Amino acid sequence: MSSIGDLRREYAQRALTEESASPNPFHQFAQWFEEAVRADLLDANAMTLATIGLDAAPNARTVLLKGFDEDGFVFFTNYESAKGRELTATPAACLLFFWAELERQVRITGSTARVTAEESSNYFATRPVDSQLGAWSSQQSAVVPDRAALEARFEEMRARYAGAAVPRPPFWGGYRVTPVRIEFWQGRRGRLHDRLLYTRGDDGRWTRERLSP
Repeated sequence: MSSIGDLRREYAQRALTEESASPNPFHQFAQWFEEAVRADLLDANAMTLATIGLDAAPNARTVLLKGFDEDGFVFFTNYESAKGRELTATPAACLLFFWAELERQVRITGSTARVTAEESSNYFATRPVDSQLGAWSSQQSAVVPDRAALEARFEEMRARYAGAAVPRPPFWGGYRVTPVRIEFWQGRRGRLHDRLLYTRGDDGRWTRERLSP
């Protein structure tokens, strides 16, 4: 069996320079995200969401990005889940994208707020019916006695909304992370990686700095 310490590879595909990077971090993210999609990466929109737990300990899980613009980055979940309760108590989060095949990471830190009910309902209406029913069936993060109980609840919801449009649960919706810092990381040879950090000032303008790897 190989030693974990021996697991390594060299990063040498690309570079990230001040000349090539956009001065606007959202434009830079859009470029990298589009390249990840074009590369046909599995779940290119998957991101780690880190929050501050109710016990003040860090907490992290993977969620899916469902939209972004210069107002922020949007994902959807159950408001009564562990992450929902944590974001209510401390409305701040960090997002991390890791596109291993492209040797890239993006780290986004900022404040959080719920999106409008209209925005949540509009997105919910686009979800597959089983996903809509799943939102009603799951008391996310709550203890359940077994798998059978969860599936029974799902079938109950299927029967309730048979032949009808499934409404959005009032406890389900979106969050927007409004960034104050966005860091782009590009793997390089010898672990001399490229790191460009964009920071939003009080005037809303972005500054860019190179960080040591």
